[in-house]
Amino acid sequence: MMDEIQIIELKERDLKGAYVIDGFPSVGLVGSIAANYLVTALALEQVGVVDSEYFPAVSWIKNRVPYGPVRIYAGEKGKDKIVVFVSEFQPPANLIKPLARAVMDWTEEHRCGMVISPEGLIVQSAPGREYEGAEKVDTATDLTNRVWGIGSTERANEVLKNNGIPFFENGVVVGLASVLLNEGVYRDFDVLLLLSEASAEYPDARAAAAVTSAIDKILLHTEIDVKPLLDEAVMIEEKLKEMYRKAGKKEELTKMRSIMYG
Repeated sequence: MMDEIQIIELKERDLKGAYVIDGFPSVGLVGSIAANYLVTALALEQVGVVDSEYFPAVSWIKNRVPYGPVRIYAGEKGKDKIVVFVSEFQPPANLIKPLARAVMDWTEEHRCGMVISPEGLIVQSAPGREYEGAEKVDTATDLTNRVWGIGSTERANEVLKNNGIPFFENGVVVGLASVLLNEGVYRDFDVLLLLSEASAEYPDARAAAAVTSAIDKILLHTEIDVKPLLDEAVMIEEKLKEMYRKAGKKEELTKMRSIMYG
């Protein structure tokens, strides 16, 4: 099946040493939200697409331009080269391993330097949970304090140490991020998994803001403004709390999830 996954380059770029961001959907859509935000904030350019006969037959139209479901963006910020994979759909289970391996093969072929995978860490929360002090969490330091990491190599773990990001000591990671991490071990390639507590029930923009700040701290050093993500988080949370007050039904939450990021 791996041969059925194609990575088509639309523009040639020198990506040697680039940081590759995995933007495939994860818990709370953390990876997707963070990746899309980085593309916009850094004004990255689309340089390729990932395609397969197993992908959904869909095209997203934005400002009269059609886009496939999995895209590759790239650009430079200072001396750092950035590549971001953005996906608008959750790959089915039978595609996760071949897709992750295709991403790793492409990354190695282009002599990129590191893969960074933002991921949500599932937390159980009561309906209508309050985020005490959430309005105060608006600095890069506050946000990165909500992030844990684990690397595939000692080199990657050293990056975490140097940036004061605590290790994810014990637990289970699933999905595409887990395959990227394991492939990094097998290939002796630097893969960095960044985890932030997120709700599995709805798009968690607050967790996405946390991992975005961590990515900025590790490789960009620009203090990316994540306030729009925090504002979005507050809006989502207020809508959810209002829905719970009115209905308290899980079906309503599912409906909201599809509306917000459908």
